[in-house]
Amino acid sequence: MSLGIQSSALYINASGSQKSPTGVRLNATAVFTILDHYLRKRENQSRVIGTLMGIRTESDVEVRSAFAVLHSESAEQVAIDEEYFQNMIEVTQKVQPREQTLGWYSTGSELNNFSALFQNYYSNQTAPHQAIHLTVDTGDQTREMAIKAYLGSPMGVSAKPDNCTFTPIPVVLRHAESERPSLNLLRAAADAPNHLTPVLSDLQNLEQSLLDVISMIERVQGYVQAVIEGDLEGDASIGRYLLDTLNTTTEGLEKGKLESLFNVHVQDTLMVSYLANLVRSQVEVSSRLTLVT
Repeated sequence: MSLGIQSSALYINASGSQKSPTGVRLNATAVFTILDHYLRKRENQSRVIGTLMGIRTESDVEVRSAFAVLHSESAEQVAIDEEYFQNMIEVTQKVQPREQTLGWYSTGSELNNFSALFQNYYSNQTAPHQAIHLTVDTGDQTREMAIKAYLGSPMGVSAKPDNCTFTPIPVVLRHAESERPSLNLLRAAADAPNHLTPVLSDLQNLEQSLLDVISMIERVQGYVQAVIEGDLEGDASIGRYLLDTLNTTTEGLEKGKLESLFNVHVQDTLMVSYLANLVRSQVEVSSRLTLVT
């Protein structure tokens, strides 16, 4: 589907009667989808685009997932595969019925005339709500990746698909607690000299978690000791936060109960590790028997 020809004006879509979102909550899984799409782009592509899916609230939007959209750009026009776009919308909503189309993303930081045409197209898809435009500047060796979000605002006497401006809104990157181990593993690989890091076992993860807790406790002890000795000026809000944290973590724990809970967790971890090794051994034996027969 062709979206139009190049114009000398800059565009975004009309805001409509719905309340504009004040911010965007971006899940880490959507960012990885965008980066994977960028890594798979054709050599002659300057950027890639795709659709943002998620949920809306009264004050903001939460981008939970994204999918790539096939498109082409030339000096005169841009075009997208609308049939593929509609099929992906149907499949996504079958898997996640609560999610709806929020807008679109593109790699790079440039906002040009074609960006206005894409914005107009997605505004028709999200009507009566405003479409969100997310730019992901993948960066290079000298700068970090930058993520920005925009809303469409009309500009000019008469509304035209290429006669608007992009208004930035705040973006907050979020992740679920279940995603934290994977993100920590990726961060460790990014800091490694060869960008490789081993995948730790359950017991090694438990050991690392305990070391992290010990490090945080030592940092808190150092801060408290510095305040007591007068080296640092105490902050009442930090003191109340530490007190509330201690009351929360120790509430309802009888003497020896914490140790009992920890031992139970260790036993569960050992059992899962034993079963995983047993299954791995059975698969290996079965494969070797298949080769023999």
